[in-house]
Amino acid sequence: MERRNFLRGAALAGAGATLAAPAIAQDKVELTIVSTWPRDFPGLGTSAQRLAARIQELSKGEIAVTYFAAGEKVGAFDSFDEVASGNSQAYIAADYYWKGKHPGWAYFTAVPFGFTYVEMNAWLNFKGGQELWDEIAGEFGLKCLPCGSTGCQMGGWFNKEINSADDLKGLKMRIPGLGGDVMAKLGASPVSLPGSQIYENLVSGAIDATEWVGPYNDYFMKFYEAAKFYYYPGMHEPGGALSFGMNQAFWDGLSDAHKQLIVAATREEHALQMEEANANNGSYLKRMIDENGVVLKEFSDEIYDSFGEAADEVFEEARSHSDLAAKIDDSFRAARAEIGGWMKLADISYSVKRNAYLDI
Repeated sequence: MERRNFLRGAALAGAGATLAAPAIAQDKVELTIVSTWPRDFPGLGTSAQRLAARIQELSKGEIAVTYFAAGEKVGAFDSFDEVASGNSQAYIAADYYWKGKHPGWAYFTAVPFGFTYVEMNAWLNFKGGQELWDEIAGEFGLKCLPCGSTGCQMGGWFNKEINSADDLKGLKMRIPGLGGDVMAKLGASPVSLPGSQIYENLVSGAIDATEWVGPYNDYFMKFYEAAKFYYYPGMHEPGGALSFGMNQAFWDGLSDAHKQLIVAATREEHALQMEEANANNGSYLKRMIDENGVVLKEFSDEIYDSFGEAADEVFEEARSHSDLAAKIDDSFRAARAEIGGWMKLADISYSVKRNAYLDI
């Protein structure tokens, strides 16, 4: 697939095409979804389109869905206001894009040294995370549900080697969320760009580095044409959850059956996107190394310690914003310690020992 085909957001047939005609019967529920992802972009974009199609399919057409990729109805970063105002009924996005409105939003996508995918799910479903998400979303007239995850992301693409924290100073890096604030503490200049604008800025030299997702998604962006050094692991998004954010009045007006249907569809896609990423990341990483000369590098312990020290400052600033921000941070910290402690004993210990024995 040519990169320009999906980055230009051309209206193509398929799962993401308009799913309902404008004129529908009164007993139908109209659901217009705007997304922050380019149309037909492998992984993120196709996941959003798949979810839009699935909601209409499960409802047998009772919920008539019209889907717009980034830039087709509103700009990627305008989707929050578009839905909060009621102009559209839902967005599919990463909620850390809205941290400028309230830093608490970042916790429901990913924060530095935060939750993995399974830890995030445990927090949201059984440790009060969803209730806190409802609280912050409610302040802006929204209702949000998790609808996707790409797992632990890579640390990013750099046009030079990063051998110490000093090498980050002066770098212009596309990195949103609190992860961008961490980079700023270390002397970098974080830049927030929608996906469709990253490649051009990297090639032109307007930015020196970028994070995006992982090998499966990154391969199609062709970042390796401008930055060969691919670092891991990312401290900024260990298990980013994507959001299906709905206008609160729209959500409140749904029948219980339609609410449960949307919950089911978002949960299904939340799992599917993570599975798809895990199934494809390894093969696409090998492809980029073998065919495109990508140099895989691991952040040193010294650099990671610097990330951690900067993250501590960022968290203190975030929680000082408001009582709600502090409440979210308190819940996050308690769940990270409890759930993370168990994961260290169980899944992580097992994986380390298994992979050592199998030499993986």
